[in-house]
Amino acid sequence: MNAPAMVAEFDDVAGWTADAVERLGERYAIPAACRGSASPAALAWLAEACELAAGDLLLDVGAGVGGPAAWAASRFGVRPVLVEPMPSACRAASRLFGLPVVRAEGTRIPLRDRSADAVWCLGVLCTVRDKAAMLREFHRVLKPGASLGLLVIVARGSWVGPVPEGNHFPTRRELAALLDGAGFDLVEQVEAPSGVPLSWSRRSARVAAAVAARHSAEPAHRMAEGQGDIFGRLFASRQIATHLVHAAWRAK
Repeated sequence: MNAPAMVAEFDDVAGWTADAVERLGERYAIPAACRGSASPAALAWLAEACELAAGDLLLDVGAGVGGPAAWAASRFGVRPVLVEPMPSACRAASRLFGLPVVRAEGTRIPLRDRSADAVWCLGVLCTVRDKAAMLREFHRVLKPGASLGLLVIVARGSWVGPVPEGNHFPTRRELAALLDGAGFDLVEQVEAPSGVPLSWSRRSARVAAAVAARHSAEPAHRMAEGQGDIFGRLFASRQIATHLVHAAWRAK
């Protein structure tokens, strides 16, 4: 994830987001920290599919600013551990939510074998070239039979136009084969619900506006906005779609 636009989106903007939330107030934190990765309905689907329970160790890989993990902790009482390679995002997650954060790549997670009750990876797999290695690492850290929850942007078919920098979208068939090869049974895969409550989207939009007011002239902000524009066109033309996936650990 070293492409300049990816660093801008997942590192620079992460720090600016934490700054804006601290100015606006705590109630803005989770919606802002989930922006671009998950909605309340998507998070609820993943939590129920993975059967999260109080006290579970939930490993959130590529956790960004930590919004989904904080949401799961507040509603299900899980014990999140965040794994995130971007330094500003790590600091932002710690500042906003006080959650334990490990700076590491998802292909090399510094946790012992079979230690996690569940793993989430939301909006990250499409940014990784070696998806098989990442999924094998998830298999290593999960307890036998445990759940993997994914939010994945998948390619629908033939491609027209530019691809957002640093992204490599799998097809639905490719994703199923990758999961199988890494030792997971695909339990469910659905298209993510599109609706977001107005109360949630208003808070997220206010934080984004506060970030833009201070940083819109900076190259990192322009690059992140450019990435967002490309994604918007691809979703509108139905070349990509957001899928929710529940997979279960099996013995290889």
